[in-house]
Amino acid sequence: MTRAEVIKKAVEKEITWLQAAAICDLTPRHLARLRERFEQMGMQGLEDGRRGKEQPRHIPEAVEAELCRLKREIYPDFTVRHFHEFGEKRHGFTHSYTWTLTVLQRHGLADKGRGRGQYRRKRERRPMRGMLLHLDASRHEWVAGLPMRDLNVLLDDADGRILFARFVVEEGTRSTLEALAHVFRQYGRFCELYTDRGSHFCRTSEAERGPDEIQTGQVTRVLRSLGIGHIRARSPEARGRSERAFGTIQGRLPQELRLEGITDYDAANAYLVETFLPDFNARFAVEPQQPESAFTRLVGLDLELLLSIQHERRVRNDNTVLFEKMELQLSSVPERMHFAKCSVLVHRFLDDSLGVSFQGRLVGRFTADGRAVAVHPKTTRKPAPKRAAASA
Repeated sequence: MTRAEVIKKAVEKEITWLQAAAICDLTPRHLARLRERFEQMGMQGLEDGRRGKEQPRHIPEAVEAELCRLKREIYPDFTVRHFHEFGEKRHGFTHSYTWTLTVLQRHGLADKGRGRGQYRRKRERRPMRGMLLHLDASRHEWVAGLPMRDLNVLLDDADGRILFARFVVEEGTRSTLEALAHVFRQYGRFCELYTDRGSHFCRTSEAERGPDEIQTGQVTRVLRSLGIGHIRARSPEARGRSERAFGTIQGRLPQELRLEGITDYDAANAYLVETFLPDFNARFAVEPQQPESAFTRLVGLDLELLLSIQHERRVRNDNTVLFEKMELQLSSVPERMHFAKCSVLVHRFLDDSLGVSFQGRLVGRFTADGRAVAVHPKTTRKPAPKRAAASA
């Protein structure tokens, strides 16, 4: 009907024949043929002449019925490929395997294959070291006979080199801060961090939904303070680079630990740093596209305070801070006589010691059980130099 309307407009000279050919997506020559048939036969001349006629290569319905009967009664446990082979050998089938599969699927005698899923394109490596780091952990029985532990690994996306690796009881905030502290001190600040969506990386209030728009976790605070981007993967496939690295590590590290006779995780950590990582990086690291580095030095920044687990507290009237059932007694400092009613931060450092800071400055340090430790060593004030006697 569309062709008929367009041809009528062209006959009535409302549009040109070239415009009609463009609208119908036809060549001018073919449109001329349709015009001639339309003038001779009307609407019937525009219909497909094959409509209603049996195609010369059409397979009769009796053949389909026989095919389904054989599959249902004689070959019910055969795969479609196996059934097609026997059909050719014993029953003289001449139709293709694809047609056989289509017919059996249409009659419910063969399962349809699963879809291939969403198309995923391999992500290219970042061109320079320090542009993107992968942080992930793998739980495995690394040492035979001992409970499973997590291996925390931080690797560079540009060359696949492992920058940090350590066995921990369970990955979490502390293991993440230890990995970041090592990289910051050895290499400097990097640009982006790629992780999964673990609870220590981001908070998700509702199940089966994405992370909350506003994140206030410890790792988020550290990354935001340094302007480091945080990419949270949506699936294990998205972290394919780190997943493949763990596949290689699991196929090598436990065997080497057994060969070396290592039976505890402290010795395993030492072997990991001294032997395994240098060999792994030498064998599997690749050359980055650009030799330059995106790491930048961190100058004038207290990493110990930044890379600690922080908790906000208010100082009581007696200059004590209540933290985990411990009373942390603050002393006066030259700049301030007391801290009563002040908001302070209690820090749990990576070595388990505690600290209290006020406005970014450490004003109290304590052991893990709350005993006070001197923040700064006492220094003896030098006497002021005597003024020179006035000349007569």
